[in-house]
Amino acid sequence: PIRIPMPLRYLINALLIAGLWGLMTFLIAQGVITNYWTGILITTGINIILAVSLNVATGYLGQLPLGHAGFMAAALPYILLALLLSAVVAGAFGLIIGIPALRLRGDYLAIITLGFGEIIRVILTNIDSVLGFEFTYGAAGLKRIPKFSSFNLVFFCVVFSCMLIHMVMKSRHGRAILSIRENEIASESVGVPTTYYKTFAFVLSAMLAGVAGCLYAGYLGSLYPANFKFMKSIEILV
Repeated sequence: PIRIPMPLRYLINALLIAGLWGLMTFLIAQGVITNYWTGILITTGINIILAVSLNVATGYLGQLPLGHAGFMAAALPYILLALLLSAVVAGAFGLIIGIPALRLRGDYLAIITLGFGEIIRVILTNIDSVLGFEFTYGAAGLKRIPKFSSFNLVFFCVVFSCMLIHMVMKSRHGRAILSIRENEIASESVGVPTTYYKTFAFVLSAMLAGVAGCLYAGYLGSLYPANFKFMKSIEILV
């Protein structure tokens, strides 16, 4: 069989992605794809980012975190216009949660991440009474958020997220993450810093969830902490 060189594979993929984007943009501009279906495409793109980001921790690392909706919600308060800031804030929550949580495995990890996800939601609901001024607007949620999530923005965020994960997993860092999934004890015995790579994968997963949360806010124009309960994490996992 003919083996296609890696640079040529990337070029072919880039051309296919550009062609798909050009076709979809043309169909939207001509009205063939209506506003209703454009909204569905945007929602689909956001869920793709959530799914592939969770796959970093669940599929590649082999852990089972159930607090992904919490990282998505961490992008809410007043940083909805900045994808980068949303990623940084969600990543910070992932680091804070990941360092103690990833000492556990299996069902215990699932339970503690579920608890942390609920803690984030509860904090967003009640923090205004602690601060003494309106910050997240509690259960009433954030309203009148500028609707900035267009098809183009979501499309390129999906492409970037998939490309970033692909590049990470093809690198030595990705091989280290996969080795932990296959046999953590053996990985540690040959010098793989398992705690570092487990935390790294967890933070990367949380950062991309934060980006998805930012896009989600920019699409709906209003968000409520109740949207990010336990079942939201289950939906992403499913």
